[in-house]
Amino acid sequence: MNILVTGGLGFIGSHTVVELIENSHTVVIVDNLINSKIEVLSHLETLVKQSIPFYQIDLTDEEALTQVFEENKFDGIIHFAGLKSVGESVEKPIEYYLNNLVSTMVVIKLAQEFSVGKFVFSSSATVYGDQDSPLRETLDLKETTSPYGETKTMGERILKDIAKINPKLAISILRYFNPVGAHPSGLIGENPNGIPNNLMPYITKVAKGDLKQLDIFGDDYDTIDGTGVRDYIHVVDLAKGHVAALELVESGVHTYNLGSGKGTSVLEIIIIFQKVNSVKIPYKIVRRRSGDIATCFADVTKVNDELGWKTTLTIEDMCRDMWNFEMKFDNSTRVL
Repeated sequence: MNILVTGGLGFIGSHTVVELIENSHTVVIVDNLINSKIEVLSHLETLVKQSIPFYQIDLTDEEALTQVFEENKFDGIIHFAGLKSVGESVEKPIEYYLNNLVSTMVVIKLAQEFSVGKFVFSSSATVYGDQDSPLRETLDLKETTSPYGETKTMGERILKDIAKINPKLAISILRYFNPVGAHPSGLIGENPNGIPNNLMPYITKVAKGDLKQLDIFGDDYDTIDGTGVRDYIHVVDLAKGHVAALELVESGVHTYNLGSGKGTSVLEIIIIFQKVNSVKIPYKIVRRRSGDIATCFADVTKVNDELGWKTTLTIEDMCRDMWNFEMKFDNSTRVL
């Protein structure tokens, strides 16, 4: 299949591009480079040993994106592009609503107009809000704890409404949890600009000495050690889940959790990272961060049963691969 990957130079998008091509699909990437770097394209082409068509376009620009559809025939779309920081979304809600919702509406509108048969949507566990884990796909979606989460919930509802008038369209909604790690080659991985919002790139910057210490947002949650518990998933496993959804889901809307099915606390991650990489992570407990919840991990029964997908890589793999990526390239060659 020929697949359009929006946000394909970003962290999850770039790893999914590799998995798609390794599974004999062709790929066209659209990315506005706000949260990514153009150097990743050459790294991808090195990994897959072929050139990859790329358009630098903002998805809210319908006219520019229409030209991409006119120049290519797509069998499917994987839609990653969007702003993604929970904390930042609390501070900049309008920016998040405008970018994430308008881009999704433009992409699905063109998917209909150009008769694209498959659509995979990058959703998030944040759509569940603050509910008891393990989180199942059948749970009602309550008010989320951040504008970012709300944009994902609204995106899902938009797609469900589209499916009602286009029943032949195969829509996969993938609610994933906390992707970390990097490609084992060290050529692609996660490296945000400035102070990271996500845990693992923050840890690696502290380990390398770029930042003085890791701030842990709260140690008074009702968890094993008081720090937040999350379901961490290796980005390579996550990418493979997108390929499985693309290939196996037929008509209608299908929603799946992509996670490991178990939770790990922030302090547990620090201990494992220090052990597998033989480095020290200085940290400080600070006040809770707005929008965060105590515990969040997935029930993965549905995706295991219906798609035959499950995680194979461990927390140790995630820590080792992320550090390998951090050490292999300087800041000019890495990407969020």
